[in-house]
Amino acid sequence: MKAIRFEKTGGPEVLHLVDVDVPPPREGEVRLVQRAIGLNYIDTYHRSGLYAVPLPSGIGLEAAGGVEAVGPGGKGLKPGDRVAYGTGPLGAYAEVRNYPANRLVKLPKAISDETGAAMMLKGMTVRYLLRATYKVKRGETILLHAAAGGVGLILSQWAKALGVKVIGTVGSDAKLAIAKAHGCAHVINSSTENVAARVREITNGAGVPVVYDGVGQATFMTSLDCLRPRGLLVSFGNASGPVKAFDLGLLAAKGSLFVTRPTLFSYTSTDLDFRETAGDLVEIVKSGK
Repeated sequence: MKAIRFEKTGGPEVLHLVDVDVPPPREGEVRLVQRAIGLNYIDTYHRSGLYAVPLPSGIGLEAAGGVEAVGPGGKGLKPGDRVAYGTGPLGAYAEVRNYPANRLVKLPKAISDETGAAMMLKGMTVRYLLRATYKVKRGETILLHAAAGGVGLILSQWAKALGVKVIGTVGSDAKLAIAKAHGCAHVINSSTENVAARVREITNGAGVPVVYDGVGQATFMTSLDCLRPRGLLVSFGNASGPVKAFDLGLLAAKGSLFVTRPTLFSYTSTDLDFRETAGDLVEIVKSGK
């Protein structure tokens, strides 16, 4: 069987397609024949070394396919079941692999393998952002950076389905229509407009209760300036680089603000959390909303 592995960190050139042996599934595992694999920005963090992983290593966190064999204790699954995953362990870039049965979600007929593989990590991220880190409320207006990105497109649609108005930022005029078409009530081109001023204008000077920021260092201060008093900045990604150390006194000066740096892995660390998160995602995707 073929899989992609890397023995040292660096650019794409460190990734190698190799032959691997896949043993029978162990206790609590199933063997998957993978038909679609999801690509995520975090894969580049693992490959580059920004997020350290033991080497040598596989790469990739999400995929979809069919169960080929079930190991001892692999409850709730049988050969032929269509399933998907999105929380690791690493190694999704592979034709066949063994995977913990308790970290898989069954796919209904309404969801294709391609959709299943593309939705899991980003979709479960959106679920914890909207329903756990900060539980958005119908009628609220929120700010989302990188609204035309992978997480952004899902979050905008899901938030709209919940009755929430999304102010989205994008980096070019070409992306304005994309964000608007996927649920944003307002879209700001951050390369030509003052984001904080536009947010204040849209909210009649109030600011927003929460900012979802997957960009990182480049948007951190702007995000703080968009919040209402006691608002929450959810910094969930580092696309522009990690946020540098800053004076906590800024949070007091800007209105007793809150900042959190969550991860999907913390919000799905228990089997119950995983089932609830993945289950909600499957239902919203199946609904077509």
